[in-house]
Amino acid sequence: MFSLERWQEIFETISKNKLRTFLTGFSVGSGIFILVILLGVSVGFQNGIENQFQGDAENIINIYPGETSIEYQGFNEGRRIQLKNDDFDLITKGISNEIEFSSSMYQIFAGLITYKNESGSYRVEGVMPDYQFLEKADIIEGRFINANDLKVSEKYVVIGNRVKKDLFKNGSPIGKQIKISGLNFKVIGVYTDPGGDREEGRVYVPLSTAQIVFGAGTDIRSMGFTLPKEDNYDLALKESSAFAAKIEQLLKKKLQIAPLDESAINISNNIENTKEIYLLISAMRVFFWGVGIATLLAGIIGVSNIMLIIVKERTKEIGIRKALGAEPLSIVAMILHESIFVTAISGLLGLIFGLILLEVVGPYIELDFIRNPSVNFNIAVSTLVLLIAAGAIAGFFPAWRGAKIKPIDALRDE
Repeated sequence: MFSLERWQEIFETISKNKLRTFLTGFSVGSGIFILVILLGVSVGFQNGIENQFQGDAENIINIYPGETSIEYQGFNEGRRIQLKNDDFDLITKGISNEIEFSSSMYQIFAGLITYKNESGSYRVEGVMPDYQFLEKADIIEGRFINANDLKVSEKYVVIGNRVKKDLFKNGSPIGKQIKISGLNFKVIGVYTDPGGDREEGRVYVPLSTAQIVFGAGTDIRSMGFTLPKEDNYDLALKESSAFAAKIEQLLKKKLQIAPLDESAINISNNIENTKEIYLLISAMRVFFWGVGIATLLAGIIGVSNIMLIIVKERTKEIGIRKALGAEPLSIVAMILHESIFVTAISGLLGLIFGLILLEVVGPYIELDFIRNPSVNFNIAVSTLVLLIAAGAIAGFFPAWRGAKIKPIDALRDE
């Protein structure tokens, strides 16, 4: 029930102890402000980590050659493994029913590309049509490489949006001729990539064309595969691990590599990396929550201590109230009202300042591992409710201690 007299008492007490009330409120408000900022940073950290790894399909399995570390069937250790077209065909034909998308690749890491007076060094990759889906390349102009381009070794090129901006500025590159290492290629498409400028600084040509132009013969540098997606993470991990094991077994048998040699064939399973990423994100979230709550608890403990002081100062008043017939619960309610009021107001202000800061500054933060920190409004409100409950608990024990004081003892207090 609303009591005007109770609120008058609260404001009178606050007005008599302005500095103490301010410092108490500041400790609570700064605690929830820090908690909100830390929660926002944890979301920004998650955004940044996901952004770093979103350039490729989540379930991609990449195969890279290495060097043997074990002598086997007359071959010395240290033999450099070279993958070829028929190695890729062996996999796609042998276990094709398990594959969703697949592509072999031949990369030139620093190809000089020129258009009229503009030039730059970009990564040139010979790829197959499915590579668009492995790399999450979204076509914004023209088209991607198709099977016919691969079959007849067309001198076509698909360029990243960053390359387009560098060489063509605001003009359309479709149908234009560019030079790659001095050879003419026709631009047939422009793509964007969720990985940003780093991923968009590449150009794609048909694999067969790259092998001819750069004298690679039938050599390839890597292979990529995806499997149909599973809703269950553990099942997806199990299937991708089994698929990777089959690839490794097939290649080791064909290339005469010791079964126990772990360095000759390097397999990167992106699903395994994804699990590590989310474990890292979860650990960081727990850490931020822990630090924020610890800071908040420090403020709540401060409130509790202040309320003990208030009870001590008002001992005589409490004794008079009890002598006049005040019930213990009314004493508890009187002290709790002040504790909850100070906690709620200061916590609300800390919450508002934290949300405003994240709303204003957050969209401009785009670091490598922190992007657009923000806090879900429902979580923020839940945090405030938790704070008010904590304020009630912080005030309850001093209030209960005051309610148990005997009137005669309270009146004798100096």
